[in-house]
Amino acid sequence: MTPIISVIGRKNSGKTTLLERLIPALSCRGFRVGTLKHHHCGSFEADTPGKDSWRHARAGAVLSGVLAKGKTALFLEHEEPMAPEEIVRLFADRVDVVLTEGFAHAGFPIIEVIRGAHGGSPLSTGADRLLALVTDGEWDLGVPRFGLGEIEALADFLTLEIRQQAPQSVLANGLLAFR
Repeated sequence: MTPIISVIGRKNSGKTTLLERLIPALSCRGFRVGTLKHHHCGSFEADTPGKDSWRHARAGAVLSGVLAKGKTALFLEHEEPMAPEEIVRLFADRVDVVLTEGFAHAGFPIIEVIRGAHGGSPLSTGADRLLALVTDGEWDLGVPRFGLGEIEALADFLTLEIRQQAPQSVLANGLLAFR
């Protein structure tokens, strides 16, 4: 299965901005990056200038989608939300990693964005799925912590994580071996 990593955080914490900066950093390291955004409402606009899915695509994602109850930005009509794994399987040969925005409870490894200006406490409490924090604060949840501007360091860290999560068959075929 293609590695999936969730970027979570409170509203307006900087999740989309982080992804806009992280996608090209991972792309420069040779990864084909896909993104999926979790949307809590039943309807949404897709590919509208300024909206998150549009911003992800403009940042260089080779696969970009938005998922919500009853509708997917991949324009597949359905009654219930599709699981991120289902979407990723459809395009597994086109992406090396999928970064989700949201999906905090889907069971994927997590990067949490915490901005001091937005108050509140972390959504994660050091759960075993928490990979890293991206924050302007002094939170310590026992995982690597990156400043809001430390995109290159975060991308280096994620490169190692992606290689560890990638299926052995992908590594054996050399798709990630030289990245």
